[in-house]
Amino acid sequence: MTDGTPSTPPRLPLDWIAAALRRERTRAGLSLSELAKRAGIAKSTLSQLEAASGNPSMETIWALGVALGVPFSALVEPPAPAVRVIRAGEGPAVASEQANYVATLLSASPPGARRDIYHLRAEPGAARESEPHIPGTVEHLIVSTGRVKAGPRGESVELGPGDYMAYRGDVPHAYEALAPGTTFVLIMQHV
Repeated sequence: MTDGTPSTPPRLPLDWIAAALRRERTRAGLSLSELAKRAGIAKSTLSQLEAASGNPSMETIWALGVALGVPFSALVEPPAPAVRVIRAGEGPAVASEQANYVATLLSASPPGARRDIYHLRAEPGAARESEPHIPGTVEHLIVSTGRVKAGPRGESVELGPGDYMAYRGDVPHAYEALAPGTTFVLIMQHV
């Protein structure tokens, strides 16, 4: 509820900034003194910030980001959770129109990495034909339950629980469940 009075924006948790500064300074291989000098701030100010005390201004954080060669957001963004869980049956799922085949995205490729991880459910019947993906794509498949025949056209292999295969995903390929309740993990690596 507002009464027309400008409100003070919430303060960023200093421990986020402190952890990000230590992480990025270590990654850059800089001492406290060297980073403070490059950013044009006092070493004591930087020391306080890394100890999660003080009250950094936008300009100070910006100067530190420039000196470290990272965007402002890298120093103020909340930390990513160390553990991420997607329970079975949860997550964004997309069904195929041509086969009884459902892909659930488990992890999209983060910036700087080029891979996606899917959990797939398939039932016997029509094969799921896949057109070539972007050049350089490699697919890694690990069967959890059931049996699946997968791979590039003319090079398909039958796999069972625990089996792993890797193959080019930038050529036509297919997946065909050979047993009810077939599930597998697919990692698409884009090189």
